[in-house]
Amino acid sequence: MAVQKINFFQEEIKYPVKDKALLRAWITDTLRAEGKSLGDLNFIFCTDSYLLSINQQYLDHNTYTDIITFDNGGIENQVAGDIFISVDRIRENASLFGVSEREELHRVIIHGTLHLVGYGDKSVKDKKLMTSKEDQYLALRTF
Repeated sequence: MAVQKINFFQEEIKYPVKDKALLRAWITDTLRAEGKSLGDLNFIFCTDSYLLSINQQYLDHNTYTDIITFDNGGIENQVAGDIFISVDRIRENASLFGVSEREELHRVIIHGTLHLVGYGDKSVKDKKLMTSKEDQYLALRTF
């Protein structure tokens, strides 16, 4: 069986990801706590324009967003997918919400991971649960 892993990529932007080993461990621990195992999980950091193009092409939305998650899972209880993150949105939202860029990045990373676990955020009730789960796992970071 192939080794499953968490990868970090960049499209149209240079964005060095810090603490990769700690991020991988945190994400893996989150999945384990949710009763899931890790498949191949790709985080792709990109620009607003790059993510807008994906949003238009695949979701038929003409809006900027901070994250788009594609579920590539096919094995029961295993999480695999591609998580596209706009660095431009991370920076702007960090300023807007009065948090550090790193804090906002971690929130978006865990948000995308939780989407792949099965949590939604379309209804008020789902969004409240999603935010609660984000807060829970952000509190468990050791870095």
